[in-house]
This record gives sequence, structure tokens and C-alpha cells, in this order.
Amino acid sequence: MKKVILKQRIFLSTLMVAGAIAIFSSFKKNETIAAADDLKGTINISGAFALYPITVKWAQEFKKIHPNVTFNISAGGAGKGITDALSGLVDIGLASRDISPEEVKKGAYTIYVTKDAVVPTFNTANPDAAALLAKGVKRDQFLNVFVTGNIKNWKQLAGSVSVPIHIYTRSDAAGAAETWSKYFGKKQEDLLGVGVYGDPGLAQAVKKDVTAIGYNNLAYLYDLKTRKQVDGVHALPIDVNGNGKIDANENFYDTIDHLTEAIADGRYPAPPARNLGFLFKGKPTKPELVAFVKYVLTEGQKFVDENGYIVLSKQKLSEELKKVN
Repeated sequence: MKKVILKQRIFLSTLMVAGAIAIFSSFKKNETIAAADDLKGTINISGAFALYPITVKWAQEFKKIHPNVTFNISAGGAGKGITDALSGLVDIGLASRDISPEEVKKGAYTIYVTKDAVVPTFNTANPDAAALLAKGVKRDQFLNVFVTGNIKNWKQLAGSVSVPIHIYTRSDAAGAAETWSKYFGKKQEDLLGVGVYGDPGLAQAVKKDVTAIGYNNLAYLYDLKTRKQVDGVHALPIDVNGNGKIDANENFYDTIDHLTEAIADGRYPAPPARNLGFLFKGKPTKPELVAFVKYVLTEGQKFVDENGYIVLSKQKLSEELKKVN
């Protein structure tokens, strides 16, 4: 009888220990989940159309890890984003251009997160399309279209059909416009053309006008599912070496992947290739901001390629991480 009671006590003790272990394990598991969810707050972001799509993706993925962090993200051009950040209206300004010394004096603190490029565009129904794709356009020719106005007809570029060039540019303070004009050593205000608001608007303007010329960021020129250029708008190839034709090493516009490879290895000139960054008023200190930036520069980089951007070099990423540590 004593042996039976002893066995029962041992069995009950075993159950109690197992239960305690289970409870402790459950507690530790819940503690781990809580630790992952303890970050909270709201991150307000505005700025460059160029950086908007990938920033939305980063925010969505970050929320899977930290669901208590809320994001408010809007695209209104780099100028607006930088102004909003420096005036304290948002936490992050999406910057797609160089930061001026005046903005640095106001507290601008930039952490670069990826890279892309501005690409000249034209309508695919242009009567000179075949010749333009074969010959490309030289830098000085682009200058004489967009800045001096000395070239007014597509025949001056392609030597075929005589039709006027209708120039479209950005009406908002845009990093794309600033970067495209920097290619000629100029400023956005030096660019000629009909002003159109936003990257999507500029792409639509070129799409609707057979004799149009413009420029766009990659995200608005390519379809990320097919990886090919969107219907109606086509990249206008840059004749980088100026020999009057698009050579094999200059022919990389068919897919966004081929173009991003050319940007990464330097075959596509910079500018109009450029780094894209998060701009803060002073070094970020809010826990949710610091965590988000660190995520973007580490785990978040795996989403860069598929979304049509270029991953920064390991050295550059390391340099940018030091800015937030």
C-alpha cells in the first residue's frame, strides 16, 4: 500500500514539475512576443515620389514585427518632404536630391537607404521612335532640348520625321527635376517645358502626347510584375559615349533589372543616377524611428531589388548604420 501511495506521490510531483515547466515556457514565450511588440508610436513620412513605393513596402513589413507602430506616408515631392521634416511636421522627409548647405544649417540629417535614377522618356508612338532607339540622344542634345531650347524638333535628334518636341517637366519642387537638371550642371528652375505635378502625372502627360519628351523615376516607368516598361511611355536611351548610336553596353532599358544593373555598375551615368535618403531634423532618437531605420538598412534591403531599386554597397550601408547608432 505504501508503495502505491509513493508511486502516486511521485506521479503527482512529476505532473506538477511538468506543469510548472509548461507554465514557465508559456510565460517565456509570451514574454518574447511581448518583447517583439513593445515598440509603439506613430511615424509620419512625406516626400519624394521616387522613394515612396519602397518606403510603403518597408513600413508594411516592419509592422509585421512591430504591429503597434503606425505609419502615415504621403508622396508630395522631395521639396515638400524636406520642408515638412525641417519644420517638424513629419518625422522623415523622403529625399531624392542633394541636401543644400542651407538645409544642413537648419538641422537636416540624412541617412541614405537605397539608390535609383531619373530616366528621360518619350511617347512610344513617336514617328521617329525606331531611329531614336537606335541612335539615342547625347547629353548635349538633351541640354539643347531641356535648357537652351535650341533643339525644337524631333528631326534634329533622329533625322527622320519633322514633328515638334513638346517638353514636360515637374511643377513641384522635385528631386527628379533637380537631378535631371544637375546632369547638365543646372537647377530645376532652368528646365523648360509644361509643368506637371508629380511623377505619375509626368508619366501620364508623356503617354498622352505623341511628340512629348519628359523624365521619370524608375518606379513610374516600369511595371514591377512584368519588369518591362509600361505601355505608352518609353525610356529615351542616352548615347553615353556620344558616338551617334546605342552600343551593346548602352542598350539596357528593356527591363528594370537590366537598367538597375547598369546603374549599379556605372554604365548609366550619375547624375541622373542618385542615392535616395531619409531626412530628419537632427539625429533620430525616438525608439520607433531608430528601429525602423535600422530595419531598412538591414533586413529591409531584401525588398530593394524586387521593387526596382539598387542596393547600396555593404560599405555604404555600414556607414549609414553608424549614423543611427
